[in-house]
Amino acid sequence: MKRLHRPDLYGWSSFDEARDLDFHSVLWVRADGNVAIDPLPLSSHDGAHLTTLGGAALIVVTNSDHLRGATALAAATGARLAGPRAERGRPGLDCTLWLGEGDEPVPGLRVLELEGSKTPGELALLLEETTLVTGDLVRAHAGGRLDLLPEPKLRDRGAALVSLRRLASLSRVEAVLPGDGWPAFRDGGALLRELLDSLGG
Repeated sequence: MKRLHRPDLYGWSSFDEARDLDFHSVLWVRADGNVAIDPLPLSSHDGAHLTTLGGAALIVVTNSDHLRGATALAAATGARLAGPRAERGRPGLDCTLWLGEGDEPVPGLRVLELEGSKTPGELALLLEETTLVTGDLVRAHAGGRLDLLPEPKLRDRGAALVSLRRLASLSRVEAVLPGDGWPAFRDGGALLRELLDSLGG
């Protein structure tokens, strides 16, 4: 796995040829049990690295389209699987913990519930107020900027802009780690506001 902008954060990725961008997963290494977010299937190298880092105690899936390798990782590690409460009952999303607005499944990890994306109640995760992990709604098709999910895939553009406005109002965000596309390790809050302005939000 790759080291990210903090010594307790790691990531692994897979290039999606159809979309010409990387899919990403994030691991937060914690003394009380590691948290994996939107985990992709692990290579043997990354699986061994995860083991040396202590495995995973909690897996958070931001939306059902990001289930990816979560079920297999939960089976391999014994981790609890958490997902959006708005998708409870969705086939294949067999969570033991359902998350929504304001939940804090572990100390320092706050859940934001988004609307208007391609799935209901998509989650964004705010890590210790300064790192924002997003699923599908906020992404990055080119380095140095952020993008919104393409309009044909939005369930409700107005609701999506309201959700984006909430993210842009987070005053301490430094890094934005999208599930799809380029991460922004610096000036993440400014990039969210730039995106909002560009969409007339």
